Amino acid sequence: MLLSSADSKREGFSSGLAVFFATLGSAVGLGNIWKFPYLTGANGGGAFLVIYFICIALVGIPVMTGEFIIGRRGRSNAVGSFRNVTGNPNTPWRFVGIMGVLSAYLIMFFYTDVAGWVYFYFFKAATGQLAGITKDQVEPLFRSVVGAGAKDLKGAMSPLLWQWIVLGLVGTAISMGVRSGIERITKTLMPLLFVLIIMCDVRALTLPGAKEGVAFLFKVDFSKVTASVILSALGLAFFKLSLGMSTMITYGSYFTQDNRMLNTAVRVAASDTLVSMLAGLAIFPTVFSFHMEPSAGPGLLFMTIPLVFSQIPMGSVLLACFFLLTCFAATTAMLSIIEVPIAFMVEELGIKRPKAALVNCLIIALVGATATLSADSTGYLGHVKVLGKSFFDLYDHLSSNILMPIGGLLTALFVGYFIKPATVEEELSNNGTLNNQGLIRCYIFIVRYITPALLLLVFLNTTGIIKI
Repeated sequence: MLLSSADSKREGFSSGLAVFFATLGSAVGLGNIWKFPYLTGANGGGAFLVIYFICIALVGIPVMTGEFIIGRRGRSNAVGSFRNVTGNPNTPWRFVGIMGVLSAYLIMFFYTDVAGWVYFYFFKAATGQLAGITKDQVEPLFRSVVGAGAKDLKGAMSPLLWQWIVLGLVGTAISMGVRSGIERITKTLMPLLFVLIIMCDVRALTLPGAKEGVAFLFKVDFSKVTASVILSALGLAFFKLSLGMSTMITYGSYFTQDNRMLNTAVRVAASDTLVSMLAGLAIFPTVFSFHMEPSAGPGLLFMTIPLVFSQIPMGSVLLACFFLLTCFAATTAMLSIIEVPIAFMVEELGIKRPKAALVNCLIIALVGATATLSADSTGYLGHVKVLGKSFFDLYDHLSSNILMPIGGLLTALFVGYFIKPATVEEELSNNGTLNNQGLIRCYIFIVRYITPALLLLVFLNTTGIIKI
């Protein structure tokens, strides 16, 4: 596809390596650090991994590639790309992009709050305040950062302040543009993340009893595999790669024209899983070595890990490294999420990028404060319920359980049935320069018949319409 003169002036990534790091940064998030490793260990270890990889092949990679196709073909924001691909300014498909923008806002409302907790813990670890922390101290510390028991706004200022710090850093970075902001930061942070996580792995694997943690992660146990476990792997394959909220459409619009999109999707999915496994190797050998509970969820990250690391040689340094890499994961994920509404404002509303970044950060700070103040049931707004949920849980539910699965399903249907197969082949073969016609035919079959059916199953389960 030839770019118009207007398209050629539009900023984009400079190389395939920049594309890889940016999209990987979007996929890697806080869930990689604790959720995926725990689900793997609790649901059959190596058996769960086999199922997860199958789900990645049938759902994750097809939807990611579909979003890449829409973005690069449309060369615009989430809404504009659907309009450009269809050639119809009023196409109803543009509402898929609007859903993506809305999903991005909802996610940022609560994700910036959780990221603030991570930044808080990194600050505490880096300044030595977590050294020698005891069991009696970890819970009060966590309660303070989530605003538990706050009776007024003054008592809730600490979590709000950290949320604003996060937004300030992300807003500054994203205002610098695609190459100077997103590309430069992800190309720096992602390699550093791998270095830090391997450092933590080396120390964790040398602890007494570490092999129990390794066995928890990788022991193949098909007896634990049930229908619900398969569905869990299916949903994880979709949500963990930041799909269904237009981030990959937006990033795809910045791709180079010679990027091998199928290859990029496979590499990102594989690398994202590798990060999760490396995180598991840093966490669970340590947890088992000290006979802690591996199923603590977010509490594992914010309460168990500081307690455990404080008890080993060089623990303070490793703890600071661990929370630094967690900050990196959270930051690169937030850059991709907030880019969705910023690109929309810049290209649809004609707002300059620095102003769009400021406006979006203000919106997220104002509305996101309701999530921060309700993150704990005893928080300042913890008692306020909308549809039976706190603001924090409501934003998570609407985005993760409704908008994202619908967005992913409609994306698969759009690529599988609305876009002509010849157009899909043109994009995936880079105008015929790649000899991958067999893979393309396989992709079209999967995205037409298998991916939509599986995503429909995910949506029906997450909304409670069916229970498996």
